[in-house]
Amino acid sequence: METQKFNYDNSIVRAFLYATIVFGLVGFLLGLSAALMLFYPELPEFLFGTDDTTINSLRSGNIQGLINTQGAMGFGRIRMLHTSAVIFAFVCNSFFCGAYYSMQRLLKTRMYSDTLSWLHFWSWQIMIVAVVITFLMGINTSKEYAEHEWPIDILIAFSWIIFGINMFGTIAKRRVRHLYVAIWFYIATWIAVAMLHIFNNLEVPLSFTGWKSYSAYAGVKDALVQWWYGHNAVAFVLTTPVLGLMYYFMPKAAQRPVFSYKLSIIHFWSLIFVYLWAGPHHLQYTALPAWAQAVGTGFSIMLIAPSWGGMLNGLLTLRGAWDKVRENPILKFFVVAITCYGMATFEGPLLATKSLNKIGHYTDWVIGHVHIGALGWNGFMAFGIIYYLIPVLWRTELWSKKLANWHFWLGTLGIIFYAVPMYISGFTQGLMWKQFNPDGTLLWKNWLDTVTAILPYFKMRFLGGLLYLSGAILMVVNVIKTVRAGSFQKEVPAEAPALAHIGTGRKEGEGAHLWLERTPKLLSILAFVVISIGGLVEIVPTLTIKSNLPQITAVKPYSPLELEGRDLYIREGCNSCHSQMIRPFRDEVMRFDGKNGQYSKAGEFIYDRPFLWGSKRTGPDLHREGGRNPDSWHFKHMYNPRITSAGSIMPRFPWLIANKLDRSQMVDKMSLMKNTFDIPYTKAEIDSANQWADNQSKSIVKRIYSEAVDVKDQMEKEKTAKGPGFIPLEQREIVAMIAYLQRLGTDIKTTDIKTASIK
Repeated sequence: METQKFNYDNSIVRAFLYATIVFGLVGFLLGLSAALMLFYPELPEFLFGTDDTTINSLRSGNIQGLINTQGAMGFGRIRMLHTSAVIFAFVCNSFFCGAYYSMQRLLKTRMYSDTLSWLHFWSWQIMIVAVVITFLMGINTSKEYAEHEWPIDILIAFSWIIFGINMFGTIAKRRVRHLYVAIWFYIATWIAVAMLHIFNNLEVPLSFTGWKSYSAYAGVKDALVQWWYGHNAVAFVLTTPVLGLMYYFMPKAAQRPVFSYKLSIIHFWSLIFVYLWAGPHHLQYTALPAWAQAVGTGFSIMLIAPSWGGMLNGLLTLRGAWDKVRENPILKFFVVAITCYGMATFEGPLLATKSLNKIGHYTDWVIGHVHIGALGWNGFMAFGIIYYLIPVLWRTELWSKKLANWHFWLGTLGIIFYAVPMYISGFTQGLMWKQFNPDGTLLWKNWLDTVTAILPYFKMRFLGGLLYLSGAILMVVNVIKTVRAGSFQKEVPAEAPALAHIGTGRKEGEGAHLWLERTPKLLSILAFVVISIGGLVEIVPTLTIKSNLPQITAVKPYSPLELEGRDLYIREGCNSCHSQMIRPFRDEVMRFDGKNGQYSKAGEFIYDRPFLWGSKRTGPDLHREGGRNPDSWHFKHMYNPRITSAGSIMPRFPWLIANKLDRSQMVDKMSLMKNTFDIPYTKAEIDSANQWADNQSKSIVKRIYSEAVDVKDQMEKEKTAKGPGFIPLEQREIVAMIAYLQRLGTDIKTTDIKTASIK
């Protein structure tokens, strides 16, 4: 058969490589900033100005500088920007970089379309920049790992579809009959991410000229769909594509074949089937139906087998070549990465069990667990691939193996100094929250006692992040030096015989999986079916069977002012630190019950779009916050939390007090809720929305003035100073925020305390 000549495209690989490095540094810096603010919440005041004389500031003057930031440096916004930057900018770019390089060589062909390659690259980078801008402005949906608003969701879908067309087009014109295991993982990744992204991000825009939207799901339904997405974003963005890269780059770097072809088959199909069932383990002991929680736990435990199968397949590829690990920094990164993958995928199922979940959920234990995967598995795999590709693409030796080894050890120490303190911190939190005195009262009744106890571990975590970032900076130096010393090759000449057509039917004596490997359409369809089953079984009954969501007649829709306050809560990222889900434990009911004495019920969340149960408690749970503290307390707490709660690590929100509330879309929001989601607002209520909000605002301000004369005096002074430019307190954002917080958990009123018996 005639040999065909063609060229591999290295330019697109280089572009994604550079993007990986740049956005990796950005993601690490954002993470370090968030870590710093957890023990130094005054950081924004130090940078922009403060009226607190106990805090040094880079800017002279008053708090106006901080107000002018409008919360751009707030912890809630930085935290969601960090997670999005690491997932979508760093890990995804590293996957695209490795996939564009490996696919061409595994399939013996150039990418299907250079135009699509570059359209994919630029649309993805534009999306990342848009995320940075919108998140800093407070434009987000609050849904974990999916905080992007609807225009960015559409851009992500567009870019992902472009990538898919290019990938499947390349597979179609391949010159290799059977698809290698890495390609299976790329196909499954594309199918699963497309499905997860679309279904989780179904939302209704308030208008097509603005950014605001509301989730198509509410309360418990939204929680289930979100964590079906959230857990499987970990599965199909942070795991399966990186496993595909492992199956290509590990054997290449070790110059050894993959340990076991049969294990690869078992690993692939069992992993993509089991993963989609495990999402509900993030919602143990919540208002989610118990059957869904049980299914999530069962399949999470099953995940150990396929996950460890993949880990062993990777590590055993080095069988007989372990001596190379001493000399080769690339293999060092890969070995630690795969080991961290094994640790994280063993720990995840353990945390899914009810016995450990009741201690670990909402604590720093989960943060430590997640970062073993992110820093160890994702980060070290990306670093290993970068060190592999740089010398190959620029046709030269790596400038300094010694520097690469320094990067490895700094990164490894960084992971240890990050994860171990978070484990200790998590255990400390979980146990302190649950301790009782002999007389039946909480031993640590003041939430701040449980916060101040873990501050030393926050500082150690920051040191770990600093070490990890330092290693990455050494990598940048190494890359720059290597690039300058080498010569980049855009087009790499290659040749291979054309693929003869033999039909798609299974041949006599041909193994079933060998047949699948040469029929990409069938393999893709089968992968889609296997991936879809878990989601269908868990989500469809919850969305469609009414008995899964008991109704509570006392639960009423939010008032227009409370609805505006809820949107402000989302804007500021308050759900990053506060949960809204009291689980049926004696300690949680006693600590958070307010005046109602009830754990959270499914029927209380039917008007919550999106749900705000949270995944971490840096601050206390707020689901029963309504009526616990006076309005003036909330006013002062938002202005400076350390006034009301000495030692608090909560950031300040003075712009809420300075800003005029934008009510221009308030009526439209109520109309959308009624007309689209069938929320029972009457026409009279919608027509009188502004009057309704005015009356509620006046009542709140009246209470603030009666409770805190100093606030009233300050407002009078401000009115005199500003004259016609003065904004009455009734019209400011803080009043809407207080209205929302004071509403939380007040629909159910009873003194009958009942909790589940948990042993």
